[in-house]
Amino acid sequence: MPEHGVIFHPHEHHLSDAELTRLIGLAATLGIDRIRLTGGEPTVRPNLVSIVQAISAVPGIKEIAMTTNALRLEKIAEPLARAGMQRVNISIDTLDAERFTRITRIGKLDAVWRGILAAERAGLTPIKLNSVIVRGFNEQDIVDLARLTIDYAWELRFIEMMPLGSISTFQSDSIVTAQEIQARVQDAFGELIPLAWNEHDPARPYQIRGGRGVLGFISSVSAPFCAGCDRVRLTSDGRLRLCLLRDDEVDLLTPLREGASDATLTDLIARGIYRKPWGHGLAENIIPTSRIMSQIGG
Repeated sequence: MPEHGVIFHPHEHHLSDAELTRLIGLAATLGIDRIRLTGGEPTVRPNLVSIVQAISAVPGIKEIAMTTNALRLEKIAEPLARAGMQRVNISIDTLDAERFTRITRIGKLDAVWRGILAAERAGLTPIKLNSVIVRGFNEQDIVDLARLTIDYAWELRFIEMMPLGSISTFQSDSIVTAQEIQARVQDAFGELIPLAWNEHDPARPYQIRGGRGVLGFISSVSAPFCAGCDRVRLTSDGRLRLCLLRDDEVDLLTPLREGASDATLTDLIARGIYRKPWGHGLAENIIPTSRIMSQIGG
């Protein structure tokens, strides 16, 4: 997010709770059975608990998860679990309190930590922690972050910076590859133990010998896993984004508000998914420019 000058769309430009639930219901008829709420920051959405409850009642939905900064999670973890949420992914890029506040601008590390523990108490497990490693910002935190998996039964996932939108040049210059991250972890803890991997999971899993948790390495840029990708994203303004790193989108909000039938909307979703690309174009220097990450969700 830019530090100043952020312009948020008026609420009427975004899917209402009912519209969101309707589209999820239609997607479920096509075989979509896992929903992840992302952001921006999903916990600032009004009626989040009610939204989760409505999604959990949709036939065919087997799992509801959320990616969050955890700043409000201490208060709402238990209500979310009761509403039907199964687990959370929590963004945490450093364990240094001062650096955390500098990176996030407003975040307090102790609040995030309390949120993680509250999620664990509420049964929103397995806890997954997402760490985007950026050269010049937090590569010195790699070892401390990895060490969490020795004492806690959490999954710490290291994610390569992905170039998107107006800051793509900075992002491309700041990538620390998964291979480099893994090498740093192994220098500190010895050879990692590879674990069984599901090709639809973006994180290649490993374990530090004797550790309780799991390390995951997400190499979106340096070693793409596009062939196993089974995800599409529904943006808050009602677009079906077919690939995180391509600008191709399907407008669902306009036909929905023009009175399109369930059959018409379902066909739009199905035809969009059918043309889902086989991979991104970063290797050919095709950079998505229409949105930055905070406008898409991870």
